[in-house]
Amino acid sequence: MFERFKKKKAEAFFAPVDGTFVPLSEVADPVFSQKMMGEGFGIQPASSKIYAPIKGTVTTIFQTKHAIGLTSQSGSEVLIHIGLDTVELAGAPFEVHVQEGQVVDENTLLVIADFDKIRHAGKAEVVLTLVTNGGESFDLLDKNQVKHGEQINS
Repeated sequence: MFERFKKKKAEAFFAPVDGTFVPLSEVADPVFSQKMMGEGFGIQPASSKIYAPIKGTVTTIFQTKHAIGLTSQSGSEVLIHIGLDTVELAGAPFEVHVQEGQVVDENTLLVIADFDKIRHAGKAEVVLTLVTNGGESFDLLDKNQVKHGEQINS
């Protein structure tokens, strides 16, 4: 009877890529830095392999392969967005390794990105993880360097 009054346990979020943590407020695109797409975090990648940041299901793979939508086990809608303005690259620097409907966890490889191509096209390389259906807040751990699969919230 009192289930709906229980505080929801914070969902575990994992670093999707090795690299340097970037607060959303420092991302060079106001759509993300002003949290218009939702709460989240960025990572300046040190690796080309991008993994799932949650346990859930792949719901959307954008035709241009620069973004993947996931739904967590508790219903959070999560967007992995690779680079800024990379939609303009028409999928060229991205190799997708999952399918819509696939169940994923923090060890599931989503995409291999060619960050050299992204850089040479004049695009920023930051990998963003965003909760797009609101209400989620992050108590992020105080970390600078992260490794994929490492939990980044408490």
